[in-house]
Amino acid sequence: MKKIIFTLLCLFSISAMLAQTEITGTVKDNSGVPVLGANVLIIGSTSGATTDFDGNFNFTSDLTGDQKIQVSYLGYSTFQKTILLTGAKITVQVVLQEGGNTLDEVVLTATSSTRSQKETPLSITSFGAKELSRTNTSSQADILMSVPGITAEGGGGEVASNIFVRGMPSGGQYQFNPLQIDGMPVLSTFGLNSSAHDVYFRNDLGIKSLEFVRGGSSILYGVGSVAGIINYTSVTGSAQQKNIIRTEVASNSRYKGEFLTSGPLGGENSNTFYALSGFYRYDDGPVKSGLPTEGFQLRGNIKQVTKNGSITFSGQFIDDNVQFFLPYPLKGGTRDRPNGNDGEKIYTLQTSAASDISYKTPNGVYSSPIEDGVVTKGGYFLTNFKHNFTDDLKLDAKLRYSKYKHQFNLFLDGSGVIDERTKTLENPNGTPAAVVETQSEYLAARGLALGTFTSLNGQALPADALLFENRILDRNRPLQELVADIKMTKTSNQHTFTLGTFMSRSEAGDFNVTTNYLSEYNNNPGLVEVSGYSINGVTNRGTGYGNKNISSNKIALFLTDEIKLDRWNLDFGVRYEKASGDIESEGSQSYLVDDTGIANLDNVRWGNGKWTRGHVSADDFAVAVAALYKMSDALSLYGNFSRGYFFPELRSVKFDGLGNPNEYDTEKINQFEAGVKYGQGSFSGTAALYGVALKDRRNVTFINAPGGGFVEEVDIQDTKTVGLETTWKYKFIENFAFQGSFTYQAHEIAKSESNPAFEGNELGRQPKVLGTFGLDYDNSAFDANIVYNYTGKKFTNDSNSIELDALSIVNMNCGYTFPVGENGEKVRLGAQVYNLFNSEGITEGSPRLNNSQTEEEYFVGRPILPTRVFLNATFNF
Repeated sequence: MKKIIFTLLCLFSISAMLAQTEITGTVKDNSGVPVLGANVLIIGSTSGATTDFDGNFNFTSDLTGDQKIQVSYLGYSTFQKTILLTGAKITVQVVLQEGGNTLDEVVLTATSSTRSQKETPLSITSFGAKELSRTNTSSQADILMSVPGITAEGGGGEVASNIFVRGMPSGGQYQFNPLQIDGMPVLSTFGLNSSAHDVYFRNDLGIKSLEFVRGGSSILYGVGSVAGIINYTSVTGSAQQKNIIRTEVASNSRYKGEFLTSGPLGGENSNTFYALSGFYRYDDGPVKSGLPTEGFQLRGNIKQVTKNGSITFSGQFIDDNVQFFLPYPLKGGTRDRPNGNDGEKIYTLQTSAASDISYKTPNGVYSSPIEDGVVTKGGYFLTNFKHNFTDDLKLDAKLRYSKYKHQFNLFLDGSGVIDERTKTLENPNGTPAAVVETQSEYLAARGLALGTFTSLNGQALPADALLFENRILDRNRPLQELVADIKMTKTSNQHTFTLGTFMSRSEAGDFNVTTNYLSEYNNNPGLVEVSGYSINGVTNRGTGYGNKNISSNKIALFLTDEIKLDRWNLDFGVRYEKASGDIESEGSQSYLVDDTGIANLDNVRWGNGKWTRGHVSADDFAVAVAALYKMSDALSLYGNFSRGYFFPELRSVKFDGLGNPNEYDTEKINQFEAGVKYGQGSFSGTAALYGVALKDRRNVTFINAPGGGFVEEVDIQDTKTVGLETTWKYKFIENFAFQGSFTYQAHEIAKSESNPAFEGNELGRQPKVLGTFGLDYDNSAFDANIVYNYTGKKFTNDSNSIELDALSIVNMNCGYTFPVGENGEKVRLGAQVYNLFNSEGITEGSPRLNNSQTEEEYFVGRPILPTRVFLNATFNF
């Protein structure tokens, strides 16, 4: 009998050990809408799943006894419940409440498995749909300036924001941290024509979340992601119909309408879902220049859920134009906005009068498109296949084709003309003419003995009227691209292996024409005629001419392993990538096209039809390791190290005297980070030490050349940075939260081949201190937040000759939400104020003066955009 009992006990023990408990359920938010993509897991194990379109989940676990199930999703409080696993099927119904601990939010970017921030050995910042919809979205800079470790220069308007990441040189325009939409880079190759990623994409109500992954480990999953990934995720439809309409008016005659609609296609039991969003906008601009802009964007997706996965078709069409603002002459001593000849304050020297500029060329009459500003027309089509071969073997494949007609027409920050009086045998190139000139100075600087100054309508200028000669730069930049990203993920015990490949083919044009014109020194000035020197205000036609066509091919392979143990999470990965490029560049020369008899206008600089062509290629590999140790449910320690690379801009490739391209090689970068993450109850926060070392960086700058054109200077540099970064969120009273971040970085130029004297200097345009401090209140009816963004002192250039004062911007947002129907319909009336206290800090000096910039009577700088007030109404039904 004892043997029988012992045998039965053994059998029961074995069967209990082998028991598989099926766990199912549904996750909804507090309004009853199913939550797609919520992370469901048994704490302390690898058992879990993510919710589908209907909020459903299903998985099995071989654990027994009391276990804690956890459900988390971006923007919601984490749900936990103790369940008893006995082998019998369990059903769990979950309702998530908005808010929650930041570190419990699910991470979608730079990882193959679904993990919370607390379990990820990387620094990540995320914003949910509610935060994004209530953020001033005039530009990416308005959003990203609140992200830890990012320096965002947004004084240029709505596009081409300069985005610099901690520890990296001032490449700007997402050079080391690409902008991604739904896991795919907006551009797979940076530097085909230098246009920023944000000229091809605008935020709208169809964005579900934003995540910024800092550090070099992100290079494993993102093309060109040397310093991090900025990834936006789009809303997809669910079984619950959802509609949002938003109208907005703002100062300077801004009118905007947005919408989002999503839901099932074909009835309640349909497995096909849609989401469509877009906007139309008309705007006189953040600064009135007399050049209004308007445009629209449509984005959408259709998702078919299959038995073992899904197929999603998504796309974008954009037809939009905005104005771009560059630095202009400010008061030299105070750097304040100056007063013009008419005594009125100057906010911009851009002028609608320049839109009439046209002249003869060898190819016919050229009419400047400057009034159109930055124009983008086109879009993309993306197909995403997800298929589960088995529960532990999954495919995720994305294919995208993009094509855009794009122009980047802008006003520059001065004539760039060399003062004839400064040319000597020792200095044959001379020095730039003054940016703002008296009439006698203007004549003398150009070697003109006589000349009278009149407006274009023939009225003589007052003798004391100051002059400002400027340039317009018209750039035509068509782009098309084919991209594929394919990943296979295999789960085995504690391991999640991902094998992936990335391929891209990109083609872009870069046609540039620079033209000089003369105007008064006034806000929105009129053009000025100089007798015997100009025609209709134009002082030099075709000052600069450039015409390039560039194509790029990339192919990459990567392998990663994410290991989940009881207390340890370990990540390992390697990536190999090869890039090649073909560059063709047209030469230029002066042509006689007029019989005016005016020396500087009887010829024009234009293309000569002679092309120089070259092919370059390079390859490299990246390695990343990361580890996180969970000391408790609330506290984790983590660290990561990466060795990565960056492919230099193809447009910067030079040719030698024989027409051969110069050497092309990757820039090397090493990064490390070690820190702590804590989240429990009403407080969450992180603190980390980090270091960045970049080797053989091709620092490319465009400098004013004699005659008003540009020359391209390339300096091979090494840079290094060490720093400290902290983030926090503290809910100190019900409905109140205090959150923010602080970043300190000590950076320097370690090597400069062209200018050894720069070694030891700080990186240009990178501050040492960054900070964000925000106070939020939200009781579901009334919401308000105020955010203070601080950027410390920084130098305008690598020579550290000009230092800019620290600056701060305060933004405010508030709204009141109330029900308007019997089925949960709501309306929110809101207001936003950008730059609440009308700060006039300077974001940058003149990149075209660069290391030769001096601070005299006038200082060329770009101030923060002035205060702007937005009023909106949002309808949810």
